[in-house]
Amino acid sequence: MKVILKEDVKALGKKGKVCEVSDGYARNFLIPKGLAVEATQGNVQDLAHKQKQEEQRKQKEKQAALDLAAQIEGMEVILRVKVGEKGRLFGSVTNKEIAEVLEKEYRLKIDKRKIEVKEPIKAIGEHTIVVKLHPEVSGNLKIKVEGIHQ
Repeated sequence: MKVILKEDVKALGKKGKVCEVSDGYARNFLIPKGLAVEATQGNVQDLAHKQKQEEQRKQKEKQAALDLAAQIEGMEVILRVKVGEKGRLFGSVTNKEIAEVLEKEYRLKIDKRKIEVKEPIKAIGEHTIVVKLHPEVSGNLKIKVEGIHQ
């Protein structure tokens, strides 16, 4: 019997795969547990339609990430942090601080986990960091750190 998997099944495959299984396995285990449906003509067409919609959604997400990456590439974010004598920072600039400035001043909501700071920013000046916007899209963001004396 041919079935379409509704969820990942360890021995058979991933969600959406059409598999050939024994009738008893399908009727007694897969279908009652909601792991699969019978591969009728209608169900196969429904699966193809859902896969097409999922592909379109992924394309829209990628395009939105590309647009945001282009916007980020031209930006220079200015961070004002407290400094002590000789212009040394107290601690370092974190991903959270960068994300807060982007949201507050530029109205860009970027998750702090997507901001990758290779080495801790502990000095005044210009730095470049990578922002991962999508598994296939990333952009470089310029950050200018300015000191505020206490």
